[in-house]
Parts: sequence; C-alpha cells; structure tokens
Amino acid sequence: MPPVQAPTLEAQTSAGLLVNLTHMPFVLDGGVAARARIGLIVLATDHTLEHEFRQIFRIPGVALYATRIRNAAEINPTTLAAMEAGLAACADVILPGTPFDVGAYGCTSGAVVIGEENVFKRIHETRPEAKCTTPITGALEGLRALKARRIALLTPYIDSVNQKLKAYIEARGIEVPVIGSFNHEDDNEVARISTQSIYDAALELGRHPSVDGVFVSCTSLRVAEIADPLERELGKPVTSSNHAMAWHCLRLAGVTEPIEGWGRLFRV
Repeated sequence: MPPVQAPTLEAQTSAGLLVNLTHMPFVLDGGVAARARIGLIVLATDHTLEHEFRQIFRIPGVALYATRIRNAAEINPTTLAAMEAGLAACADVILPGTPFDVGAYGCTSGAVVIGEENVFKRIHETRPEAKCTTPITGALEGLRALKARRIALLTPYIDSVNQKLKAYIEARGIEVPVIGSFNHEDDNEVARISTQSIYDAALELGRHPSVDGVFVSCTSLRVAEIADPLERELGKPVTSSNHAMAWHCLRLAGVTEPIEGWGRLFRV
C-alpha cells in the first residue's frame, strides 16, 4: 500500500483546518561561529571588556560567548588570587557540550597573581579543547609582535600590584623603565576613568625617550577606540589588556587577516 500523504498546505487551508506543518526541510550551516567560537570569562565587576570585544569582533563567522566570575571590587593580591577557584566552573557553563576554539580569562592583574599556566590549567579542567589566553598573555605576545622591548606601563592599580606586574613582564624579556598609575582600587569607578584621561596619561608616559611602546593594563580601562589615534600622535605602538587579548584570541583561532582601525597590532 502506498504511503499516506499529508494534506497539502492549500488543501488544509481550503478545508479550514489548522495549518500545522511538521518536519519542514532544513539544512545546517556553521551558524554565527562558522570561523571561530571564543569563550570569555569576564569579571563580575567589569564594565568594559565585553563592550570593547564586541566592537572589535565585527568579523563574519567569529562569535563571542561570555560568562562572569565573582570577584571583589577592590583590586589587591588577596582578592585577585581568590578567583582561581572559580575558573573551571565558569568555563564549564559556556556552551556546555559544544567545543570552543579559545578560552580567555579577562583579568590582567589576576592572571599575574594566579599565574598564566595556572589559569590555563583551571580552564582545561572543564574545556580541555580550548586554546587559552589572558590579557597579560596577549599583551606579551602583542608587544613581541610589535618589537616593543622597553615599554611604558599605565595602570589604575595600587603600587604593590604595579610592582608585581612590572616584575612579571620583565621576567619575560620586556623592560618596564616607566610606570604611571591612577592609583584607584575600585573597579567600578576605574571603568569610568575618561578616555581623555587615559589618552593624556599614555601620551605623557609614552613620550619618555627610554620607551618604544605603551601598555595600558586593566580590562576596565577604555583604550581600544583610542589606540589608533594615540599611536599616530605618539609615533609608537600602543596596546591594552582588552586590545591585546582580543588580538590574541583571533590569532589563536586562526583569524589572521589585518583589521583596520584598531592600531598597529591588528595589522601584524
């Protein structure tokens, strides 16, 4: 006996029946992450990181998926170290069961205090397939790509955090002869430091003759939009925590084409 055919849409409509078409044909494509799927762990107090990443990641097929990790608004070595325990669980809730290409932890000073390799181990506990980065990882790779060997460091941190960061960078082959800080511990207010304040401070530090580049540390500071004009005025490369980590995420995911409008780093 031949199979019974369901009434056509026209027949159902003519008969006054409810139109209820099941098993409509479809095909699968790569979705919004056809080129790269990036998982991002953002600090609970961060106002800036996702905003800057989404501005930069206007690339067809590159998708960003973010979660948040609880942290204290006060930035000091004790509060930073406390985040390590939550990293694996945070990575685990980003698209459970779906692999992603890159896992990124969005805290510069936290990665320094915890240690990059420890951050990567925690992420790999639940997402072993992901390549990993942090803001300091991206910054170091970016500064090397820019051939910046002696940098000015601008931060919002207290001096104990600045000294740890300076020692960490110098232990990895990049000198830090110039440091400037806004010296402000409240992460919620750091996110409101104006871009003009950041521009002016970075320009002052970067003009020092002993440096050949500038790194602005802290994911809360808004630098991505001013990196390109700042470089043009300064004549030296400029990068920041978000700026460098976004670049490194793309490179780890195999997205290597130059991207205009975001400064020298995105053209190397």
